[in-house]
Amino acid sequence: MQLRKRSHRTLTSLDEPIGEKQEHTIAELLADQRPTPEDECRNYELRARLKELASQLSPSLRKAFQLRDLDGLTTREAAHILGVAEGTVKAQLARARAKLRRLIGRTPRTQPHLRRTYATPRISEK
Repeated sequence: MQLRKRSHRTLTSLDEPIGEKQEHTIAELLADQRPTPEDECRNYELRARLKELASQLSPSLRKAFQLRDLDGLTTREAAHILGVAEGTVKAQLARARAKLRRLIGRTPRTQPHLRRTYATPRISEK
């Protein structure tokens, strides 16, 4: 049965022209999954900003955050390195992320298009 199924498949080269006018190849139409230079730049800046803000965390929270989120280790690996239980790493990581969220919310944004402006209503004294 498997041999019968295989015989109906046709292989197409990625370099074979397709479409009515045959202007493009399949390879040209496939989306590139690699990050764009803009994505790489943004990720680099975000990572640098996170490292900067992580310096404001306590040493235990900073180490857990560094190992898990920046270095990409598993919870088990981080727990082994830190010499604590996995649950401890998870708790430290949750606290570190919460504090970083608060710190990110308080930091002024240097790019004007990212700044939010809120109109404050004037309260007139009558």
